[in-house]
Amino acid sequence: MKRFASLFFGFIFGACALMSPTDSHPPAGMHTQPFSNDPVERFSPRIPEGPLTLQDAIDIALANNPVVAAAKWDVLAAEARQDQAAAGRMPRVGIEGEYRRTLDRERVLPTRGEGEPGAFSRDIVSGDLVLSVPLFAGGRLVNTERAAAFFHEASEYGLSQSRQALVFDVSNVFFNILAQHHVIEAIEFSEYVLKTHLKRADELISAEKAAKVDRMRTGVRLADVRQELVREKAVLSVQQRTLAALMGLQGHGERVSPEGDLALREKPALPTLDEAFQAALKNRQDYLEARAVLEARARNVDAARAARWPMVSLQGAYGGRWAAGSARGAGDEYGDVGRIGLAMEMPLFEGGRIDAAIREERADLAAAQERFRSLRYRIQLEIETALSNIRASEERISAVGESIELARESLRIEEEKYAVGRGAIADVLDAQAALLASEKTVFRAMAELRTAIARLELAMGGP
Repeated sequence: MKRFASLFFGFIFGACALMSPTDSHPPAGMHTQPFSNDPVERFSPRIPEGPLTLQDAIDIALANNPVVAAAKWDVLAAEARQDQAAAGRMPRVGIEGEYRRTLDRERVLPTRGEGEPGAFSRDIVSGDLVLSVPLFAGGRLVNTERAAAFFHEASEYGLSQSRQALVFDVSNVFFNILAQHHVIEAIEFSEYVLKTHLKRADELISAEKAAKVDRMRTGVRLADVRQELVREKAVLSVQQRTLAALMGLQGHGERVSPEGDLALREKPALPTLDEAFQAALKNRQDYLEARAVLEARARNVDAARAARWPMVSLQGAYGGRWAAGSARGAGDEYGDVGRIGLAMEMPLFEGGRIDAAIREERADLAAAQERFRSLRYRIQLEIETALSNIRASEERISAVGESIELARESLRIEEEKYAVGRGAIADVLDAQAALLASEKTVFRAMAELRTAIARLELAMGGP
């Protein structure tokens, strides 16, 4: 009876421990760190001080971005699933315990010989050390393990793709911020020039060399430039917050201050479409991921088909059996028992479960094949688009770069003409607006060129 009580209370306390729920949300200020021995630890992201280079932004983002962290956890989960699948082919050793109460008294221990006396009880407790070794499963276990290995490989490719996509996103926002700084500087300079025009118009009006309408037109243009400056600064603030979010620094957008060269120092050497496509098929992580998923799906089909085959295993057990309550008879109330042998499980009727599982896996495989085919088309389109955007941005920069010099010279001439009373203020304002428009266009074209180059690298699978 004491043995029964110990087993009973052990089960109760063990069940209570297992029923303790896992917290789905870490406490404030805590962060789950992949590939760390401590699953939840205090997290304090590094906030950049001073100017931020592109490489610094990329490094901080790779360390802090939650999307990349989630992809790392996906790799660990896939690795654990692979280990589980591999463990399915290994021997299993466990402890089995049982307590049963019957209507009629039963023999506690089996007979070992003819005429052997026995003990009989309604309360019987047993405990066994059980061994089970799978010998044949029709390929089910092997293919399940292979599928898990391919899924693990796919998750690693997915992590690499997440990192590359993050690098592109950070680069894209970084270059747009640099361009936005230049645009704001150009607008601020335009504001300064208009203030100078306004002051000069007042002087000319006092000298009766200009009409008051000139001052009014300049004031209207100055108001337009000021509201444009407010709008562009708001855009810059959003861009900074976006970059901070990509870097895992939510709420610290005002402390993100990118610095770097927007213009390229040398013209990039562009590959041909076929060269870029072949490089993408070799290096793109999402393409390699999709290919690994295809192999995993095919192995899952084989594993589902193997469920029709018998399962053969070697089974052995050794333990004891005793009477938990009152016993009658002259035999032993406690003794050792053991067994060893082969066991086979052959499915004869499963209500269509096996066929449905096979259809499911084949459908998953067909869907993965179509996604794989679609990915090839998308890769080619992304490469064509990136190459086209690079060429278009280069042509825009070249064309607008020449127009900036012409716009500056035109503004200088119109200012001189107006200063001596031989020009109209409308011509001065038009020349100043044309210069500002050209400067904004060239800065944004520079950012688009850098982004297009980064997109091409992403489409080809990284530098």
